[in-house]
Amino acid sequence: MRIVIVTDAWEPQVNGVVRTLKMTTHELGLLGHEVHIVSPQGWPSVPCPTYPDIRLAAVTPRGMARRLDALQPDCLHIATEGPLGWAARSVARRRGWPFTTAYHSRFPEYLQLRTGLPVNWSHALLRRFHNSGVATLVPTPHMGEELRRHGYRHPVHWSRGVNLEMFSPDGPVLTRPAGGSPVFLYVGRLAVEKNIDAFLRLALPGEKWVAGAGPEAARLRRTYGDAVRWFDVLSGPDLAQLYRSADVMVFPSETDTFGLVLIESMACGTPVAALPATGPIDVVGTSGEGGVIDTDLKAACLAALRCDRTRVRAFAERYTWAAATRQFEQALRPIPRPAALIAAT
Repeated sequence: MRIVIVTDAWEPQVNGVVRTLKMTTHELGLLGHEVHIVSPQGWPSVPCPTYPDIRLAAVTPRGMARRLDALQPDCLHIATEGPLGWAARSVARRRGWPFTTAYHSRFPEYLQLRTGLPVNWSHALLRRFHNSGVATLVPTPHMGEELRRHGYRHPVHWSRGVNLEMFSPDGPVLTRPAGGSPVFLYVGRLAVEKNIDAFLRLALPGEKWVAGAGPEAARLRRTYGDAVRWFDVLSGPDLAQLYRSADVMVFPSETDTFGLVLIESMACGTPVAALPATGPIDVVGTSGEGGVIDTDLKAACLAALRCDRTRVRAFAERYTWAAATRQFEQALRPIPRPAALIAAT
């Protein structure tokens, strides 16, 4: 099938949405599908307020219709709720095309943190977007249950995967503190919704390491300075080396829908310490095999030091991109061929 994925999040952005879509595109290709990405590249764009590294495309439904006509999709997936997503939704609804959407990010919670906008107001807009599709793909069962409570009609589970060859316990490690002191690591975007201060304020033994970039980077570096070992955004083998060099991966966010860094860390044998939020509850679980979840983040960090790294790795091996992509594929709905040939209006 020729699958078109419309997304406002794409390279050169570095985030979980982009990584998910790139890996899914790769796996769909291995299954014999032809995948086309409609992204902000090639459109005039402006920086997103509070997220200047994210570009918002200046697109109209007519322009999107021309792009989709050129691609002639058999299936349409609208990955994000930005300008491209809304334009694609408009075209699909006018033509009677079935399409799937995805709920990657907790935008209502993000907006509330930044602007004070009530969560229910944002959900009202997002319900209108997602309920127009045949399925809203969600990364965890708990996320699906939460969206149903907010009135989203068609949540469908679409999990995530990890490259188990790249993210492995075997390989080089970075220089660690003398005397065997532990390393507590955070990897991810440096933004207010990630709740990073909750980690950096903790009185923990050993060292704290932080890797990432974002709008909070300058403030965090000023506030915590040399008390933290700072790293830029890392990827591939360099990121895997960082994970396996740490004793515990700390995930203080309460707004993530999944958290790819969780399974990447566990695949390297490094347990996770997290708060009992929607993403970690499903991804890390409460069995203690992948890490520790506790309302007391410090207690979770200290308890995670006792996790068996071999069992942590085994726990992560259940997450594969092949299995996740089959879930994605099964949710797609073909566009009726006569409808697909309707000219742009």
